[in-house]
Amino acid sequence: MKENIKRAWPWYLLAAALVAADQVVKLWVRSAMALGETRPFIPHFIELYHLQNTGGAFSLLAGQTWMLTALSAVATVALVVCLWGDYVTTNVFSRLCVTCVLAGAVGNLIDRAMFGAVTDMFNFTFIRFGVFNVADMWVVGGVIGYCAYLLFTQFKGTKDSQTADPGEDGHEADP
Repeated sequence: MKENIKRAWPWYLLAAALVAADQVVKLWVRSAMALGETRPFIPHFIELYHLQNTGGAFSLLAGQTWMLTALSAVATVALVVCLWGDYVTTNVFSRLCVTCVLAGAVGNLIDRAMFGAVTDMFNFTFIRFGVFNVADMWVVGGVIGYCAYLLFTQFKGTKDSQTADPGEDGHEADP
């Protein structure tokens, strides 16, 4: 139990800081910009566009806030348990990835629970893409990082087994 506390709390604190960053940006957008207003952010690349999204990614399931809120809550509990029990995290990088996904889930859960919609604000101006927020970046970055981690460790395991020195009987020699 004490080992779990020592291992998990720094990651929970990092998640809280990432959620705070997300919520500060969303609060600023809601207070400084009218709904539907746009402002340049990085010229010819990204603009700020105040949007309230009642759906998930790319407005999928728009209007199903109750269902998305429930899914976010379940995902949050599952991610908290994963970090606590160290079930899917074996090193610092995998814990960081899970922490980022947790922070994104909580950031958007707060919006859905408090406002009935998620505040989105980043819009690419050079391509047609969904409008997103800081919490979405945490989720996407965490998922991509974790998938890369899984692929790398899987590839490394396959490579290690292919280069192992077999013994005389064709089986790998004991170390």
